[in-house]
Amino acid sequence: MQEKEEFYYNLRAKIKNNINKIYEREKLPEYLLLAPDIFYLLIELMRDSEVTKSKKVKLGVVIAYFITPFDILPEALMGLIGYIDDVALSAYILNDLFNNIEPEIIKSHWAGDKKLLRVIQEILDDTDKFINKNVITRLKKIIKKDN
Repeated sequence: MQEKEEFYYNLRAKIKNNINKIYEREKLPEYLLLAPDIFYLLIELMRDSEVTKSKKVKLGVVIAYFITPFDILPEALMGLIGYIDDVALSAYILNDLFNNIEPEIIKSHWAGDKKLLRVIQEILDDTDKFINKNVITRLKKIIKKDN
């Protein structure tokens, strides 16, 4: 539990401290700031007994993708921008969850200050502005493998 909280706070601090280094691109900094809130939400949904095991498998895949240094846009090479694929993949799985389980379950774990459904929709609408279409296709395949 402490390790999870430490990751959350370290990630949030890292993004806030370095946000000015990111070149201005519409909502990219805003989406990157959502990374810790989304990661926290994924963890809490994994812990929720109301979420089915099959959905937890998908959540586990996305959480593993979030924390592994070997993803499509690795943070070690890309810097903070490397979190945008993690955020996008999370938005895809959260959208799937909203369509398949009681939305109030998901909303009850959201620590962000914006409306979660709106956040997810904005990320999905804007993903192609920040990520190459080939990368988007690969991210969607990660989710579909576990259907």
